[in-house]
Order: sequence, then C-alpha cells, then structure tokens
Amino acid sequence: MLGIKNSLGNKQKGWRKFSQRTQAFIGMGGILAAALCGSAQAGVTFRLDRLQAGPGESVGIEAMFFNEGNATVSWAAPAELVLQWRDPSGAVLRTRAQLTGEMAVLEVPAGRFSQVRWSAVVPAGVKGLQAIAVEGEPVLLALDTTAQERGAIVGTRAFGPVIDPSAPASQALASDSGVPSAVPGTSVGASVVAGVPLVGPAPAEVAAANHYENSALDRFRSALSPYEPVYFSLGAREDLHARFQISLKYRLFQPADGKKADFLDNLYFGYTQTSLWDLGQESKPFRDSSYRPSFFWLNERLWESPSRRWGLGMSGGFEHESNGRGGSESRSINVLYARPALNYRFDNGSTLSVAPKIRTYLEREDNPDIADFRGHVDYEVRWTQDDGPMVSALLRKGQKKGSVQIDLAYPLRNTWLERLNGYLHLQYFNGYGETLLDYNQRARSQFRIGLMIVR
Repeated sequence: MLGIKNSLGNKQKGWRKFSQRTQAFIGMGGILAAALCGSAQAGVTFRLDRLQAGPGESVGIEAMFFNEGNATVSWAAPAELVLQWRDPSGAVLRTRAQLTGEMAVLEVPAGRFSQVRWSAVVPAGVKGLQAIAVEGEPVLLALDTTAQERGAIVGTRAFGPVIDPSAPASQALASDSGVPSAVPGTSVGASVVAGVPLVGPAPAEVAAANHYENSALDRFRSALSPYEPVYFSLGAREDLHARFQISLKYRLFQPADGKKADFLDNLYFGYTQTSLWDLGQESKPFRDSSYRPSFFWLNERLWESPSRRWGLGMSGGFEHESNGRGGSESRSINVLYARPALNYRFDNGSTLSVAPKIRTYLEREDNPDIADFRGHVDYEVRWTQDDGPMVSALLRKGQKKGSVQIDLAYPLRNTWLERLNGYLHLQYFNGYGETLLDYNQRARSQFRIGLMIVR
C-alpha cells in the first residue's frame, strides 16, 4: 500500500505516511456513535495503545466516546470487537478483542467523554506494518509487527472464520457442532452453507453502507433517551411500599449530520410517571400516581467558558401533571416553566450543578392552593462523579409549607455486585406533597433503598 523500502530510514518515513493516512479512517469512528445514540454531535475515535508489537503479544484498543451534542446520551460499548489482519500472502486473519472490565451502559453528559478499552493478541503469521480493521467500522489502526511491510487492502472483504491467536494459525474457533461461530453483536452471520466460510465486511463497504438512510426503527431508537431519573425503591415507614419513576424524552427533529443543532432540533416531548405502590395491603393497590407529559426545549450546552469549567444549560416549556382520578380525588395542574442549569467542572472529574425550576400555574382548579405547598420554584443541587456516586437535593418551598428530597446513587459495578447494571439508590423524603393526591398532607420522613437505572 505504501511501498516502504527495507532500509531503516525509508521505513520510518513510510511509517509516518502510513500513520497519517490511517488517522483519516480513525476519525470515521463517529459512525458507531450515531448507531448507538443517534446524535450527530457524538462520536467514537479508536487508537492502539502502542505502535509496535510482535505475534503473541497483547495490544490494547482504546475508544473514546465524545458527546459534542447538547443533551446527555447513552453509550453501550460492545463486549467484543473483531479485528482483521493480513498475513504475508494478503489473506485475512480475524481475531477477537475482549472488553477490559465489566459491561455497562454509560450516560455521557453533554460536552463530556468516556473511555473504554479492549485487549487483543497479535496473531501468528503477520509481518510488517499492519492496517488493522475494526470489523463493522470504517476504521484502520496502524501497528508495526515486523521489519517487513505489506499494507492492508481496505476494499477487500474478509473471508474466513474468527481464529484463536493461541492456537495454530490454521485452526478456527468452532462450536460444539464443528460450525465456526460468530461473535455476538457483530455483523457476521452465524450460518455456514456447504462449507463456505463466514464473511466479514471490508471497511470501505461499511463506510458506504452508513451513507444510507437509517430505518424507521433506528431513527426512533436514536431519538429516544432518558429524561429524569429512573428507579424502583422500597420503604417501610408505617407499611411496606415502593416508589418508582419512569421517565423518557423523545427528540422531535433529528439534527442534520455534521451541523450544529438549531432551535427545532432541541424540541422534545417528555413523559414522566411517579407512583407510590402500597405493598403492605392484601390487594397491593397503588396509593397514587403522577403522570407528567411535557413539551419543552432543551440545550444542556447553551454556553461554556473557554476553560470548559463553567457551563450553562437551559430548558423550558409546558407540563401537565395529573393523577388520573375523578371526583374528589382528582388532582391536576398545567404549568409553564423555565429551568436554567449552572454547571461547574472540577479537576477530579466531578460536576456540580444548580438547576432551579421556575414555574407559573396556568390551571389548578382541582387544587387551587397548591402553590402554598409547592411554591413557584424547585431548587435542585446535584453533584456527580464520572463513573462514581451521585448526590442530589430537591427543595420545594411553598408560601406556607414545603418539602425536601435527597437522592444518592452509587454504581453497582464498583461493588461486589459488579455484574449488576445500574446504581444502588438511597432516597429520603420529608414534607408535604409526595403525591399529587396528598399535596396538602404532611408525610412522615421516609427512607428508601432500591435500584436506580438512570440517574
């Protein structure tokens, strides 16, 4: 591919050219992010942790997911990657790279990034400069394996099963039935017809395929994202009960690829449901539920300081809240709200946010004095450590009464329950209006413990 000569000086010169060319492919890793989170302002870049490694040696593939959008996105790194190598004859060798550490779905705030790492072994039989393809991605990674060079052919498809680097070069990984097995989560099919080997796409094919329009299902999934915290927690004050919350938002307009989101791109429809479930009674009734559909505008990166330490976000719109009941137990309000969020980023990778939610009531016929207990502002302070704990405090100060709620979340992957996704959730509530039905009734202090899925 590069025509590098055998002399050391020419080889070094060729290596520099080779690396420069592969960087163009590395930058295209953002297509993976578009498939995972649907944001035109998010992407993944890949790189190797070393420049040279011989057959049998381990190398690390590092990926950085960066969120340049204006809203938090989710990222689930695959457990395995399939790598494509070339032997001296030009034939493709395919090996697995295993994710280092436990699997997890990462929530990446706007303007932040997250890193993961896979480990791979250089297979026997490769020589010289390798342009390693990450199967399913239009990415090439440069690695010098021997003194001689033979470039990778970007447009050639990979024919052959995934091999085990620790086994002889010709031995393929196979299932108990003797049929070569595909790696879960990759684009490789699991079937073999009449002995025809598995086929892996060439990087150029993947690049071309990504230019086509996503399916309707893919676009729907990419537009759907977490909104407020999602959790299920138990308490035992007076009687065993559970409080749980489900919350999602849907982006109404998809930003154009490569362009900054405009006003319409930041419009969302949201839905949040919070329920109190009485588990202590025989029929296990729901004590009350609040249903909150909303239509709002959101930009979590409205402004940033040059140092990126300070940031300002903003959301605002219309929200309806009701408990879905009739007669004397009917409760509902309609509000317009604005919610500025001031963020400060610390050197240790944590963020402190202050986000007051300021509202005005449009309709409160079922509960005309609700402002006496909820007021017009929800004061929220939140501290979050990247890949660590989160603490938030919510204060509602009405004209006469109020309430306080404190939530703590700690990632379970950092505990002995390392294989369990989500966060250990602790919640404390004290004051008025834990449910919309009892907005003017004081609840005794409540402690709860459970599982938080989205914090």
